[in-house]
Amino acid sequence: MPYSALKAMASAMSRLGRLNCLTVGLTCFLIASSAAYAQTPVLEWEAKGLAQPESVIYDPVTDVLFVTNINGAVMQKDGNGFISRIKPDGTILKRSWAKGINSPTGMGLYDRTLYVADVDTLVEVSAASGSIEKRHKAKGAIFLNDVAVAEDGTVYVSDTPMNTIWRLKDGVFEPWLTDDVLNGPNGLLVQDGKLIVASLGRMKSVGQEREPAGLYAIDIEDKSVKPLGKPIGNLDGLGALEAGGYLVTDWADGALYKVDVKGKADQLIDLNQGSADLLYLSDKKLVLIPMMLDNTLAAYKLGAAQPDTAKKPKQKK
Repeated sequence: MPYSALKAMASAMSRLGRLNCLTVGLTCFLIASSAAYAQTPVLEWEAKGLAQPESVIYDPVTDVLFVTNINGAVMQKDGNGFISRIKPDGTILKRSWAKGINSPTGMGLYDRTLYVADVDTLVEVSAASGSIEKRHKAKGAIFLNDVAVAEDGTVYVSDTPMNTIWRLKDGVFEPWLTDDVLNGPNGLLVQDGKLIVASLGRMKSVGQEREPAGLYAIDIEDKSVKPLGKPIGNLDGLGALEAGGYLVTDWADGALYKVDVKGKADQLIDLNQGSADLLYLSDKKLVLIPMMLDNTLAAYKLGAAQPDTAKKPKQKK
């Protein structure tokens, strides 16, 4: 881009109050650009040597992270799945802590119980011992994927290929909502009387074109569904930002997006394929992303200075 064009852009941004500078020119424009990229997440640590990690959740009582490991074919009932315990600094305390699970994916935590999605079963695991306390069979489900727990202990579980949300309430586990508009519900989040859903859509495969999906808000009271913005990608993980908006991962393309309250998405990190069910620790400004195909749990710091080698964020149009 020629200097004259840069100068014109800087002048226009200055008139809109976006630049706080006394002079208009190339130097000022570059400073503004650097500030924009300074918020790019920076890798803090990686916990390697896991086995297809899919989901991560934090236990404030013991100050540990629980991570599900599929450890085999997805949706395969082989008994190989397990849960790891990891410190918030990435130190693996016990790689294979809770066993006896098949292909564990999403998790929720309530009253010292981990609720784990396992193919067509919701498994209750003791957060203290790792022992399996109960199993809730989801008759007719194909792939229970993510879990979210409301403040009253109601558990919601996404069944991605069936476009269904299951609910565990008062000991009864049953389909709560089935709606094709959800387009492959994956990541879940209970927020202000709504169930926020990050949908998978369809990933490109033999004979099938890629179909991106986005975010949806389900009113828990009347079950009405409202899209939040336009399709973004093949979404997996979902976390809420303290100032509003969300963080989501794209499993197929490998990416972390920031989505504002109006649904506008900006790509923060270009990742490898397999970026799965994320966790955002707001007090630490850490985004924890299970990199399923890399057998790694990666932690990124938000708001940190960007190293020169880091990739610039991309805006999702």
